[in-house]
Amino acid sequence: MPSEPIADQRFNNFVLLQAQNAGLFLGQLPHPATGQKSVNLVAAQSVIDSLQMLATKTTGNLTAEEHTLLTKAIDNLTHLYKEAEDLG
Repeated sequence: MPSEPIADQRFNNFVLLQAQNAGLFLGQLPHPATGQKSVNLVAAQSVIDSLQMLATKTTGNLTAEEHTLLTKAIDNLTHLYKEAEDLG
């Protein structure tokens, strides 16, 4: 019988950091240095692609909580990306 994956808070922190970066690139957060919001779809897509790759490569190795966090991050960022793309 396979063992259950062990939770690692670093994984959650990493996903949240990447989601925050994508939010910055999608104009959801102001740039820390300038205070201005701007959109960089290329950078946002790169982060989303990286999270999708991470989801594929970690299939079966995540706790339920980690899987949910990663899936929701990808879904939310993809939705925000499409909105930003439509506005651009």
